[in-house]
Amino acid sequence: MFVAPGTRIAQVSIRMMSLVRLLGFTTLACGCVIGKYREVATSREVNYVEEKGHTCASHGHRRNHTVTIEPASVGSTLAFTRKAS
Repeated sequence: MFVAPGTRIAQVSIRMMSLVRLLGFTTLACGCVIGKYREVATSREVNYVEEKGHTCASHGHRRNHTVTIEPASVGSTLAFTRKAS
């Protein structure tokens, strides 16, 4: 491949994606909707912010990012309100 002098080829970082299976949804006390997923390859459970609550003041709750669920923010149980079939 010919590259003109003074020109660089951008290095592209390869991001690995994983296949996940939806387990269910829950709403936190702040109003954020969290989706709970299980990675197919490792069986690791991951929680993603699906929708940020209108009154949520947490900077850690960003849409489409992983989040750690604190037991106090969900209520007395970590049971998800909607389960995937």
